[in-house]
Amino acid sequence: MTAIKHALQRDIFTPNDERLLGIVNVCKAGKKKKNCFLCATVTTERPVQVKVVKVKKSDKGDFYKRQQTWELRDLTEVDAKDASKENPEFDLHFEKVYRWVASSTAEKNSFISCIWKLNQRYLRKKVEFVNVSSQLLEELPKAEESVPSGESQSVAGGDEDALDDYQELSTREEQDIEGMMEMCEYAVSNAEAFAEQLSRELQVLDGANIQSIMASEKQVNILMQLLDEALGEVDTIEGKLSSYEEMLQSVKEQMDQISQSNRLIQISNTNNVKLLDEIQFLVNYMDLSKGHVRALQEGDLTSPKGIEACINASEALSQCMNVALRPGHGKLMAVTQQQLLFAELRDTFARRLTNHLNNVFVHQGHDQSSTLSQHTAEMSLPKHSPLHRDLLRYSKLMEWLKNTHREKYEGLSRTYVDYMSRLYEREIKDFFEVAKIKMAGTTKEAKGKFGLHGSSGKLTGSTSSLNKLTVQGANSRRSQSSSLLDMGNMSASDLDVADRTKFDKIFEQVLSELEPLCLAEQDFISKFFKLQQHPTVTPPLAQPETEDTDGGTQSRIPPQAEHRQSLSSEKDLVRLMMNKIFQSIETELNSLIALGDKIDSFNSLYMLVKMSHHVWTAENVDPASYLSTTLGNVLVTVKRNFDKCISGQIRQMEEVKISKKSKVGILLFVAGFEEFAELAETIFRVAERRGDLDKAYVKLIRAVFVNVEKVANESQKTPRDVVMMENFHHIFSTLSRLKISCLEAERREAKHKYTDHLQSYVINSLGQPLEKLNHFFEGVEARVAQGVREEEVSYQLAFNKQELRKVIKEYPGKEVKKGLDNLYKKVDKHLCEEESLLQVVWHSMQDEFIRQYKHFEDLIGRCYPGSGITMEFTIGDMLEYFSSIAQSH
Repeated sequence: MTAIKHALQRDIFTPNDERLLGIVNVCKAGKKKKNCFLCATVTTERPVQVKVVKVKKSDKGDFYKRQQTWELRDLTEVDAKDASKENPEFDLHFEKVYRWVASSTAEKNSFISCIWKLNQRYLRKKVEFVNVSSQLLEELPKAEESVPSGESQSVAGGDEDALDDYQELSTREEQDIEGMMEMCEYAVSNAEAFAEQLSRELQVLDGANIQSIMASEKQVNILMQLLDEALGEVDTIEGKLSSYEEMLQSVKEQMDQISQSNRLIQISNTNNVKLLDEIQFLVNYMDLSKGHVRALQEGDLTSPKGIEACINASEALSQCMNVALRPGHGKLMAVTQQQLLFAELRDTFARRLTNHLNNVFVHQGHDQSSTLSQHTAEMSLPKHSPLHRDLLRYSKLMEWLKNTHREKYEGLSRTYVDYMSRLYEREIKDFFEVAKIKMAGTTKEAKGKFGLHGSSGKLTGSTSSLNKLTVQGANSRRSQSSSLLDMGNMSASDLDVADRTKFDKIFEQVLSELEPLCLAEQDFISKFFKLQQHPTVTPPLAQPETEDTDGGTQSRIPPQAEHRQSLSSEKDLVRLMMNKIFQSIETELNSLIALGDKIDSFNSLYMLVKMSHHVWTAENVDPASYLSTTLGNVLVTVKRNFDKCISGQIRQMEEVKISKKSKVGILLFVAGFEEFAELAETIFRVAERRGDLDKAYVKLIRAVFVNVEKVANESQKTPRDVVMMENFHHIFSTLSRLKISCLEAERREAKHKYTDHLQSYVINSLGQPLEKLNHFFEGVEARVAQGVREEEVSYQLAFNKQELRKVIKEYPGKEVKKGLDNLYKKVDKHLCEEESLLQVVWHSMQDEFIRQYKHFEDLIGRCYPGSGITMEFTIGDMLEYFSSIAQSH
């Protein structure tokens, strides 16, 4: 170990101006045994720095290298693991814990002792030495005695002792030594002579000191005498101080008694102030004026002044009852009596208020002065705003009742709902009966159409009875207007348009009357019964502390979750009350919708637009309102009727039959689709949403396409191409005029079908007007296709020039004109007058005939060049034939 220490000092620490003072051979705990050395070093220059260095033998050679360095000031704890048993393990706590196992316990103890001494000498830092023997830290470790002398010296060694004994000279000592050596020039060359001289001078100094001491003996005696006198004076002063202390002790006792009495007086004053404060608190917050008591017991609940006085009194009573009592107040007899008085006043006033409002509700339900007979002419519902205005004066009292007497509050709400539901049921039923009569016509018209008897202008009875009376008239009118087929026959019916317009106005008036009625009632319910419809963000109120059974206090602060839950339940309560009050609205609306659908199935278009608009308006006002929910439910019924109407039209298209003896012309359901589209576009012009109409358009137009082809295939009198051409031309014209965006693809398809069947009809009808000539040139084209050169065709026996001239002579202009005239008459018989396609077809035939003529001329020019052979008529002659034939007819 000594050799290793010297080698480390020489190779590693001396070049860095460091001295090695302690070393221990270690390896890391719990890992593969890789030995290294922990070295304790100090720098040779000031300020001294103390370090712990980890040195490891290099893998590539037989030399050592510095691997890691820690400052001793960063060391916080040294853990020797066990102070009583020999254990080579120890931990050093720097920025993290390093666990080591020494080669022997002695080396570990020696290294820890070295660390302790370096800390004490240079750092004076509080490093915790855990599980280390106190003897090891207080004196030189005895463990060194048990270590062999060689190892002990190598570990802690002479350098450590030299470090303890060595003290550097001060500057003045250095100067004195230098001056002494200058006085003795031989001090360096002859050290013994210099030492003897120093010894002699020291003896001279000692002798002088002894003489000085002996000379000062007299002065010492004088000093001792003075000290004795001083001690005497001190005793005298101490006696006086003792007498003063006894006097002050009596004064102190008197002052203590005065202080105690002052403290008791102060406590008494403090208690009196607190008692006065408590009494003032109870008087201020738990005293109800006589005027408030009188208002609660006898206040007039019919006059505005009396209601205002009752409101103020109820608010004052609530403040008194809800005051946050301090601990112990509940045990006072006066407080208990006052609380009983408040409870009695609360119950009395709640009973008076409940009885009064019950009477108001009952009177309103039984004696409604505004009856429907006053509103029959203009078909309007009675307004309840005066009642609402009168009742809203009690809204604050209802809020007080809700917070204090929940049972009476709920009883009042049930009474209101019960009586108002009866009132509204009568009014709404009468209102809808009048609306149904107006839908079926005036009273006299209803008698004439539906066989009603009696002189009364008002139709009475239940809704079902009205439906029975109107079904007969509805059925008679459905035969005129319920299908697309019939619309084709009555498109010019002014009566039908007027009836639909009247129905639209009546239905709009019904919805316009119901909407403000429901909104006003819902707004009144929320205000009168203090039910919040729209949740508002309000800070939670701190509730007063109440005394529990153990005399302590407990805090009642409702969580925000309960606040949100109460808001949701109040919205549900508003919806429930509205459902009970207006329970007949949805039924009556569905009945009215069913009647309108029976009168004319196309009324569902008007109802769909109006209902969608009102639902959209109601959702914008309040999506969760009763009106929005009810109208939404009714809208589902209207959409279902609309879909049923479309399905009915499609079914009637599929069941259509045509006459076998007359020409087809424009099919009734095609004309009906045109009028349906015109009507729908007029109705949906201002609609917010037209998705349902677009879907219906697509279904109808596809059905029209399919059934047009079906009829065309079944037609015997009219050619298939004519049926397809005329009807798809009509469809194309309709879609182009109305510009329905969702049917743009169908418009292009209709045009394509019209064009294709026009061309097909022209070709099939025109046929081969120059039949023999056409057969001749087909043979010429066949020879050319077989490989015969065009200029050599005239040498073929069957296609020589003589045969061509013979064929051409068979078609003089007179015969051609006669054939075209017969063709015109044939086309005129096939086409219908409504669509006016005769001239279009005739012009297309002219173009096709000219195309064939030019084709023949081209073949003569290419296959019979220089022959001079031409047709018996020219293109000009053909144009004159077509024109004259068209003008003659």
